[in-house]
Amino acid sequence: MAIHQTALVDPAANIDPSVEIGAYSVIGPNVRIGADTTIGPHVVIEGNTTIGSSNHIFQFASIGAAPQDKKYAGEPTQLIIGDNNTIREFVTINLGTVQDGGITRLGSNNWIMAYVHIAHDCQLGDNIILANNATLAGHVHLEDWVFLGGFTSVHQFCRIGAHAMTAFTAAVSQDVPPFVTAAGNRAAPAGINSEGLKRRGFSSDQIAAIKRGYRIVYRSGQPLEEAKASLQQEEQNSPAAAPYLKQLREFIDASPRGIIR
Repeated sequence: MAIHQTALVDPAANIDPSVEIGAYSVIGPNVRIGADTTIGPHVVIEGNTTIGSSNHIFQFASIGAAPQDKKYAGEPTQLIIGDNNTIREFVTINLGTVQDGGITRLGSNNWIMAYVHIAHDCQLGDNIILANNATLAGHVHLEDWVFLGGFTSVHQFCRIGAHAMTAFTAAVSQDVPPFVTAAGNRAAPAGINSEGLKRRGFSSDQIAAIKRGYRIVYRSGQPLEEAKASLQQEEQNSPAAAPYLKQLREFIDASPRGIIR
């Protein structure tokens, strides 16, 4: 185990022998770190925190600190981080609270840039990119392949669907459906994330069908209930894209905060 002599690692921490820990880092007693993970210098990892394998956490990150929630009273909540994540400088990721499920969760293969804040009880999937200074309030859910532009802020309890993206400085106060690009303060729909879909192997026919779905929701002038019925009809007309149109429709149907419009 390559632990710098100045690092403070609690003897009760469960750390794989292949883990590297840099100078002056502090690892608490309830921390578990998986194989081939690299912890840079001056990192603090505390709380009931589980980190998977092959992660790289850069200097000055704060992982597993108490939630920034006045209701938190020291309950034994958790932070769970998956595999192969890059977590850059000055990132803060907090524990969950008992007012939610008690767990903050970051999936795998995510790229978290400098100064990002992931608050208590956030649930993040896989293959997400959070650009510099993106800020997630408590209880935010991000599905797989989300991209948040720099200085994006997301209001508590918002959900952002798979393959959605936000522009620089977007302020998100309602749910962003899958595939949609959101921009502005307050964030409004600005088309679909077509370039991201191309990079992930979506066919031109599938992207065209998703664009038609977007126009149904945002450009047809239909009330939302009618738009959902039209989306269902579009699923039948576009079998190659039907799973994605269904994903869009079901996200809208299940949105507790309402979607950006």
